[in-house]
Amino acid sequence: MSASTRIVSVIIGPNPEPRLDKALARVVPEAEALSRSRLAKLIPTGAITVNGTPVTDPKAKLSEGDAVAITVEDAVEVDTRPENIPLDILFEDDDLIVVNKPAGMVVHPAPGSPSGTLVNALLHHFGGNLSGVGGEKRPGIVHRIDKDTSGILVVAKSDRAHHGLAAQFADHSMEREYLAVCHGQPDLSDPRLRGLRGISFEGPTLKITTQLARHKTDRQRQAVLFSGGRHAVTRVRVLEGHGPVALVACRLETGRTHQIRVHMSHAGHALVGDQTYGGRRKVSEKTPGAQAINSFPRQALHAAILGFQHPVSAETLRFEAPLPADLRNLLAEISQ
Repeated sequence: MSASTRIVSVIIGPNPEPRLDKALARVVPEAEALSRSRLAKLIPTGAITVNGTPVTDPKAKLSEGDAVAITVEDAVEVDTRPENIPLDILFEDDDLIVVNKPAGMVVHPAPGSPSGTLVNALLHHFGGNLSGVGGEKRPGIVHRIDKDTSGILVVAKSDRAHHGLAAQFADHSMEREYLAVCHGQPDLSDPRLRGLRGISFEGPTLKITTQLARHKTDRQRQAVLFSGGRHAVTRVRVLEGHGPVALVACRLETGRTHQIRVHMSHAGHALVGDQTYGGRRKVSEKTPGAQAINSFPRQALHAAILGFQHPVSAETLRFEAPLPADLRNLLAEISQ
């Protein structure tokens, strides 16, 4: 074994899971920070032995008392280039970092956005001081917000943090609240709203419950369904009325792609500036603030609150990011 590897050894207990990948995910100590996906990648490489024999089939069966050894390589460098891009850091320790992302920044490099992303900026910020995730020296992107949505993101710096944060997102135990500026003012007494499928009320809160799935003809969009797809719940409170628009707080019970944007559109209150779900909606030029509303260049959405349990220390953490300047200016112009 080289200096860049370590061995994780476990003994299989009674009543093991029926296949190797599931059995290992169950018995490997959490402190080793080896997620099921990481283990699944290691199996075909021959990095796992059972009673001294390499096993490369994830469906292989294990028996009580089997001795399993897992060879884990240290994280390797990634091809993504570090870039000196300023970051608004709300919190950082050895395991994770919380940032307030500006609108216009893509979270992760992709064919259309190979640079200028949050990951590029984080790699420069870490300066090589990164234990890495999934066998690579990269930040662990546990959740994303759209390029043109601003606000709070938590990113893992280690496998153990990535594993713990991903579990909290999966069981929907994180506190996530967004602020948005929408067309119209959701009125709980509106018969149109009360008659919409998927709409219910909890006191002053509007609850939107649907299934969401990729649109059949436009792969860049999500669509509301009531069978199939993935369960999605958004709770909406009106905070302030501003003439033809309203400032609302949206709490996510689930975290689906474009969830708030498509749910608000379904309710008839699409977000200002949302070209994808707003139907290029415009207000009359005679309306106060019409120019500011009609020319707003992005969906008016901001990830304002994120709360979770630290995946290593178990400390309860909660972060808030105030409305960015462009949204504050939008509301100010409408209110003049």
